[in-house]
Amino acid sequence: MEQPDLRPPPTGLSRLLFRLPVHLYRARLGWLFGRRLLMLTHTGRVSGRKRRTVIEVVEYDPATGAHTVCSGFGPRADWYRNLVATPEATIQVGVRTIPVTAVPLPVDEAQQVLTRYARRHPRAARALGRFLGLRLDGSEADGRHAARHLPLLRLVPRH
Repeated sequence: MEQPDLRPPPTGLSRLLFRLPVHLYRARLGWLFGRRLLMLTHTGRVSGRKRRTVIEVVEYDPATGAHTVCSGFGPRADWYRNLVATPEATIQVGVRTIPVTAVPLPVDEAQQVLTRYARRHPRAARALGRFLGLRLDGSEADGRHAARHLPLLRLVPRH
């Protein structure tokens, strides 16, 4: 399978800019993002320490309260690897904090989710695709290709 050259996670100043939403959440301003972004608090797989990152919600299911998220830097992103190692985490959406369990999506389901996302948010999907070196135009073929390289996790509320 052809492996695209996904961008490496940000470093330096760009990492600082990527981390800005975490500081906004910690300042209790998460409501500014609505349901489009969430802050994930997870456990470091090596250190065991609490880690925080803000990620985009690809899909929300109001019936179950599950949020589906995508690792835009592929399977090597630290937050993704941490959730695979320890799936129990918490998310903050707006001002609500919810305990969740991360469940990896199979490629066929991930393809459907990415295709729906690209159709709902075409400009954001195209920009994300350009940034990552992939094409996301809402077609099933592009969704399938992206799903092979961008792992998705469903964050299911724990009760």
